[in-house]
Amino acid sequence: MDLRIADIVPSPAERDAIDGFLDPRIGPARGGWDGGDFVVATDGRMARGGHEGRSNRTLLLPVFHAVMDRVGYISPAALAHICRRLTVPPAEAYGVASFYALFTTNPQPRAVAHVCDDMACRLAGAEKVCEDLERELGPAGHPPEGATMTWHRSPCLGQCERAPAALVTVAGETAIRTSDGPNDAARIVERLTDGLHGQDDHDPLEGPLGTAPSDERLAMLRRIIPQAGGPGLRLLARVGRIDPTSLTDYLANEGYRALRAAIEIGPERVIEEVITAEVLGRGGAAFPAGRKWAAARATQAWPKNIVCNADEAEPGTFKDRAVLEEDPFSLVEAMTIAGFAVGAELGFVYLRGEYPLAEARLQHAIDSARERGLLGTDVMGAGFAFDIEIRRGGGAYVCGEGTAIYESIEGKRGEPRNKAARSTTAGLFQQPTVLNNVETLANIPSIILEGGTAYANLGTKGSKGHKLWSISGHVERPGVYETEFGITLRDLIELAGGIAGGKAVKAINLGGAAGVFVGPESLHMPLTFEHAKEAGATLGAGAIVVFDETTDILDILRRIAEFFRDESCGQCVPCRVGTVRQEELLARLAAGSPRGSVADELALLNDLGIAMRDASICGLGQTANDALASGLKLHGVLARVGA
Repeated sequence: MDLRIADIVPSPAERDAIDGFLDPRIGPARGGWDGGDFVVATDGRMARGGHEGRSNRTLLLPVFHAVMDRVGYISPAALAHICRRLTVPPAEAYGVASFYALFTTNPQPRAVAHVCDDMACRLAGAEKVCEDLERELGPAGHPPEGATMTWHRSPCLGQCERAPAALVTVAGETAIRTSDGPNDAARIVERLTDGLHGQDDHDPLEGPLGTAPSDERLAMLRRIIPQAGGPGLRLLARVGRIDPTSLTDYLANEGYRALRAAIEIGPERVIEEVITAEVLGRGGAAFPAGRKWAAARATQAWPKNIVCNADEAEPGTFKDRAVLEEDPFSLVEAMTIAGFAVGAELGFVYLRGEYPLAEARLQHAIDSARERGLLGTDVMGAGFAFDIEIRRGGGAYVCGEGTAIYESIEGKRGEPRNKAARSTTAGLFQQPTVLNNVETLANIPSIILEGGTAYANLGTKGSKGHKLWSISGHVERPGVYETEFGITLRDLIELAGGIAGGKAVKAINLGGAAGVFVGPESLHMPLTFEHAKEAGATLGAGAIVVFDETTDILDILRRIAEFFRDESCGQCVPCRVGTVRQEELLARLAAGSPRGSVADELALLNDLGIAMRDASICGLGQTANDALASGLKLHGVLARVGA
């Protein structure tokens, strides 16, 4: 391929970031063809790149992150140098860089705050935070000339239990990335200022709570995971009891017993146990995990891959973050069992770019496991190979869709594929791939240790096992909760302390922006896949956002409409156009100026929903109308527009 790449020289910082990341992985540049100095004696006679260079395109997103971490934006010179090193056409590389919200090709200050204004944070005062930041730092994304810091509005950051949340990034030789809350404008500015002076709130691996088990840490942890350290837990059993960065602690608390048992019984028996357990996917699709594993094992093609979907971007969802931050070795062990069972030697964790603490702890867990022979070419001395790499996402909700994850890992825009083939035959790199959610994998060790039959005895007929719930909004104790399937919505809210301030429930969002709204009449509903389906609802990935009687639901619905407008990848017309039109419709209703009658607007919204549901390529467009349509049916929502 004869690439035309601009002859622009990157700055020393840009070159250090790019070469510092790529050289250990693909070797240093060997001449002018792949980003080094052009030497006539060699480069004039031999061209480098081609297929060899293009095979490294999977490193495109990681090297973009390296530049963002070091410089704060991707300049034309940095883009050109990356294109030479990876043999990627500049137009394609620019298309990737401009697709993801956490990348920018426009110059900006080194210190940036991404401030959540989504559902839970909106209820906690995010709009006031944004108004105060605009007065302090200028409009979002438009800093005054010479400014040293700026801010952006952001969709959900997965910190709903401590809203209002903000992700702060400060580029430099030692990049700073922290995401937490609650915040006001003054605290965000303080965090940005400290970052510019090289002062981080906390060690990247230790996090704000530290890691060593103690009564003090457990008390603080219970503000995030209220059941931490309590009885009857399976998925969260180690949370608060062990140091999440200590492999020794993990091994002393049943860690790696499941992998050893899996090796003893063999891959076929492992898959049989997972099938017997009837564990359904916890990422929203509820596909039987055992069937995926069996199909991948039966596929003769090789190599095979395991991909963990840790891109937890559904608004209101943060339960996977709890596992990633507080029990990361359990995910490493579960992925290794999956690799052993299906015959895969490589796994990828596609992790939210907004989860810096989870990334630090998971990378530490992977490195520790590899040092102890629990990952690598001969796992546990059992004669099989398996290793794991993390791919940090770029801030694209659509990359929660399976095939969009594959495209993103491959170094492309995160646009879903037309699904002609199943992932178990043609997934990542067009190779057989098993894709599971973090929580799905977290169930695997107990299934292996106790047996599929014992696991299937938990929960209900159609919803086996335990479930993690992300509860936020107007409850006394927001956080991650674990229960058996079958608990009622009312009892789960009571477990979270009930409605804050003793107010009445107005609505509950189930499943996040892609889910539905239900009213207080649904509080008796058992939380299972079968009961949700019967009620015309969905559990999604387990997000539950509670709204009290004071909430302006129409304002929440408009924010959801804005979310889908912004997050549509734009690949297919029904979603690209439909999400814009429904956001315009919600804006008219919120302003009290419907086009025609309110009934006309509702009929149009229904038509848009049908078109998106029937003709969109992926689940984003197919579900983008559900929360809006169900929310507008709630009692009193349209009262202020005369309906």
